[in-house]
Parts: sequence; structure tokens; C-alpha cells
Amino acid sequence: ENRKKDQYEPCNKCESCKEINGGMSLDIIEIDAASNRGIDEIRALRDKVRFAPSKGKYKVFIIDEVHMLTREAFNALLKTLEEPPKHAVFILATTELHKVPETIVSRTQQFDFRLHKYTDIFDRLKYISKQEKISIDDESLKIITNASRGGLRDAISLLDQVSSVSRKIEEKTTR
Repeated sequence: ENRKKDQYEPCNKCESCKEINGGMSLDIIEIDAASNRGIDEIRALRDKVRFAPSKGKYKVFIIDEVHMLTREAFNALLKTLEEPPKHAVFILATTELHKVPETIVSRTQQFDFRLHKYTDIFDRLKYISKQEKISIDDESLKIITNASRGGLRDAISLLDQVSSVSRKIEEKTTR
């Protein structure tokens, strides 16, 4: 709500940010295509697309594992992607783009996510540790960073696990 021109990071203070971060926003709809892969689920989504957002400017539909949809479901989704309402945004997430029909791919923008750099993960863990008042040595941070294999979320999860043992962490504890 408070975003300024050419800024894209959330403020995390307004009502919209709080609802989204808390998983309570009615304007963010996530669908797991691995479990909901048929035409009936996509028809239900098409019905929801028509309704305006409850609070925000957009209604965001996230279809995770989109490559798992059936051929019929993709065909039903195609019409909605071709002529979406102005308030609808679709995020189609997949790790197997080659399984998504070209008719769908050609109507989307593609953003490839890459693994994080070692130094970025290490620096972020150091920052989080400081913010959370966790005393941790650099060797422990290196171990966690290496174990994360480029995944920041994995690195933070590992830091969380290690810090649950003690607020003062050394290499022996981490190993």
C-alpha cells in the first residue's frame, strides 16, 4: 500500500503486508497443482478470477508445480491467461518448464531463479545472527553455508536448528 514509484520491496508495515506475511490475505490464492491438477480445479480458479480483489489492487493466483496439470486443465487455463481481468496476476511456478505446453509458456514471462552466492548466504546468516542475538563463530557459519548448497531458505532453516540447541554456537555444536 505504501510502495513508492520504482520501489518493489514490501514495507512490511501496512495492513496488506501484514496480511500477506501472516498468510491471511484473501487476495493471494495458492494452488498446489500436484494435488489439484484437473480441469475442475482450473474451472473453479476461473470462477474466482472474475471477482475483484478484496483489499489490494491485484488478486494474485500462484499455481505451484504447474507442470503437473493435466492437458485438459492447461487448455482450460489458457483462455484465462489469454484474457485475464486487469486485477488478476498469475504466477506459474515449476521446476520442469519443459513439461508446460508451449501455448502456456508463450503467454507468460519467464523468471529463472538461481542459487545464491556463498558470500551472500554467509553475510545474510551473519546479519540474522546479529539481529537475533545469536552468538555464532565464523566457522559455524561456513559449515551452515556449505550445507545449504546455495539455498538461502535452507541456510536459515539450518541456522534455526542449530540455534535451538544454544544461543552461543561454536563449530563443535554445529557439526
